Amino acid sequence: MTTRRNILITGASSGIGRGMAREFARRGRDVALCARRAERLEELRDELLAAHPGIRVLVRQLDVLDHEQVFEVFRAFHADMGTLDRVVVNAGLGKGQPIGTGNFRANRQTAETNFVAALAQCEAAVEIFRKQNAGHLVTICSISALRGMRGNITTYAATKAGLASLSEGIRADLLRTPIRVSAIFPGYIRSEMNERVKHTPFIVDTERGSAALVEAIEREPATAYVPRWPWAPMAFVLKRAPLSWIVKLF
Repeated sequence: MTTRRNILITGASSGIGRGMAREFARRGRDVALCARRAERLEELRDELLAAHPGIRVLVRQLDVLDHEQVFEVFRAFHADMGTLDRVVVNAGLGKGQPIGTGNFRANRQTAETNFVAALAQCEAAVEIFRKQNAGHLVTICSISALRGMRGNITTYAATKAGLASLSEGIRADLLRTPIRVSAIFPGYIRSEMNERVKHTPFIVDTERGSAALVEAIEREPATAYVPRWPWAPMAFVLKRAPLSWIVKLF
């Protein structure tokens, strides 16, 4: 399998984005990191270069809701690095409230960030990959994408389901090319997005979760559930269980 040397990660200033950057750096990869919080990126860059002086770490500020900026930043990283071998579409938002409770603004922000902005990132990445005739697109979906979810994650789950479908459509377009597409479905991994959520089943810490994500990404599967235990067998159940069971589980 081809080693993907130059890896771009969005949403890299915190959570699993930051964790994946650390894990790829540990494996000796060059990383291009972007997020809204420039100071957090600069801190991470300094940390990674101190721990792994043989790699390159490039950082750029990026608000993925600025769609034109997404294309500008991806193209700039490509120019700086010569090639982009893998792009991890990770930036996301976990805000949300039950539908019809007067919180459309929060649900809209989640939908725009997790789907429309992800679409812009996929467009920008695949544009570069088509020109290179090589590359690996990775979308970070969610185990919640497998079914409609209630309460605060209704919109979040729907956006991740949309992203999973988008990923499969892109994969279908590129089947006869050297470009690979992977949709990764994390279970519960502790991050700033969910740090206030209590009693979360099967949750793992950021370091363990990020390492499992990178291990799965390196295999370049069409889909992967991470960590594999318990989420691969859970995915089988979730796809088939009655909705009344899903409501009790989540």
